[in-house]
Amino acid sequence: MKEAVDKHLGRLLILLMAAITLDVLWGVFTRYALGHQAGWTEELARYLLIWIGMLGAAYVSGQKKHLTIDIFPSRLQARAQARLSVLINILIGGFAFSAMLIGGLRLMYITHVLGQLSAAMRLPMAVVYAAIPLAGLLVVFYSAEALLRESRSSVN
Repeated sequence: MKEAVDKHLGRLLILLMAAITLDVLWGVFTRYALGHQAGWTEELARYLLIWIGMLGAAYVSGQKKHLTIDIFPSRLQARAQARLSVLINILIGGFAFSAMLIGGLRLMYITHVLGQLSAAMRLPMAVVYAAIPLAGLLVVFYSAEALLRESRSSVN
């Protein structure tokens, strides 16, 4: 299942990167060739960057390629390293669940109830903020998957 999530998330990130590239190129073209930048291009680039940043962080978390400091764990014995890894995954998953998933859903709800729209594109801000709980859900998934994988390897 993790491989399928990785594949689809990777493709979505590629699509978002292509979209932001085209958006910025269009903004530059309209500014310099036409003399007036299309007003929505800057706002769209900002929102795409939010989505790329949040989903990219979740993807990197799932690949275990995020920034780590491994001075302390490398000095531990194998069993203690495994315990520390379990603790770290629980902390990461707990943070993602409480702050990103629950907090992000609350933020989406509040902006939806208040009817907040973006300035240039008139896009509901709840759509923009949806990146936060989605990324949180992915991080929780990746943390749970890592915990299951580690529990299976400790049994064997």
